[in-house]
Parts: sequence; structure tokens; C-alpha cells
Amino acid sequence: MAKVLRIDASSRLQESHSRQMADVFQEKWLKANPKDEFTVRDLVKEPIPHIENMTIAGFYTPEDKLDDPMKKATALSDRLIKELISADVILLSTPMYNFSVPSALKAYIDQIVRIGQTFGFEESKGFFGLVEGKKAYIVTACGAVYKGPYEAYNFLAPYLTAVLGLIGISDIDYIDLEGTSLDPAAFEASKKVAMEKIDKITSS
Repeated sequence: MAKVLRIDASSRLQESHSRQMADVFQEKWLKANPKDEFTVRDLVKEPIPHIENMTIAGFYTPEDKLDDPMKKATALSDRLIKELISADVILLSTPMYNFSVPSALKAYIDQIVRIGQTFGFEESKGFFGLVEGKKAYIVTACGAVYKGPYEAYNFLAPYLTAVLGLIGISDIDYIDLEGTSLDPAAFEASKKVAMEKIDKITSS
């Protein structure tokens, strides 16, 4: 039995293309793997607060020296990291907002990317991830088409690849929807490819 952590980041609770495609993914996954367990973390229904000064202080303080305010400030990060580490598979659904990730997702990332907990650093080898053995599927939805002339404006996928790689998650598959607002033909084409990819993933 695998544990799947689903994370939804779209501010739209209805008519969200990324959420809808993640629903399809989850339905097909469970049909193929009925004993697997999904945990859903909705970053809009249950917003994650931005890190504060005390949170940062706690992140850089040895565990045995944390005072009560620091423990309180880092308690949410502790829970989110524990949840992430306990999962075997990550399903992340997110739209592109202004060429990058929604602020709700950035707030979550700032809580889980934590020195000594999800990544480490040594002068001899630089940064290294501590969250290993995970598979990530990322569903993205973009209003325009970024494969081609506008690819330089797509900071969403490169950023997620980099930040997940930092913590040790490098086995990533993207399921992309494009042209959701500006190009109906491109949207339908990308949706068809996405559905085919999900079918292939969930049937393997």
C-alpha cells in the first residue's frame, strides 16, 4: 500500500483546471490501486501562514536549544515535514500565476524547505536533499502557451524542479495544461495529452 500526498494550490475552488485534472488522476490511481491511501492538503481551504522572524530563528537553532516561542513557531513546519516524509508519492496540482507559483504554494514551500530537516549543506559537497525515495507528479495549468516562443517566461516548472530537487525529490513527472484562457485549441490538445499520460501512469 502506497501513501499519496495530494497538494492543491489553485485559488479557484470551482472550475479549476489543475484541480479537475488532479481529481481525474486520483480517481484513476485509486481505481488501479484501491488499497492506496490519499491525504489531501488544500492550501486554499486551509491556508499556510507565511514564515515569520521567530520561524526563521527556530529553523536555524539546534533542536535541543529551541525555546518555547521557537517551538511554537516551527510546530506547523514540523507537521508538514512529517506529512511529506511519510508519503511515498506526491501529487501536486497548481496553476501558474504571473509566470510562477501561487503565493499559497510558496508559503507551503517555505515551511517545508528547512535546513537539517529536508536538506543539508556541507562545504565539501554543497547542498543535498534529505527527502529521498519519493515520486512526484505535478499537474500544471497555464492560461497561455509557454512551450515555444514564451518558454522563457515559464518560471513555474523550473522553480518547482529546483526546489524539490534541493530537498531530494528529483523523480518528477509533469502533466501540463496550456492555453486554458487564451488558446482553446492548445488547451484541448494539451488536455488530451495529459489524459493519455495519466492513463499510462495509472495503468503501469
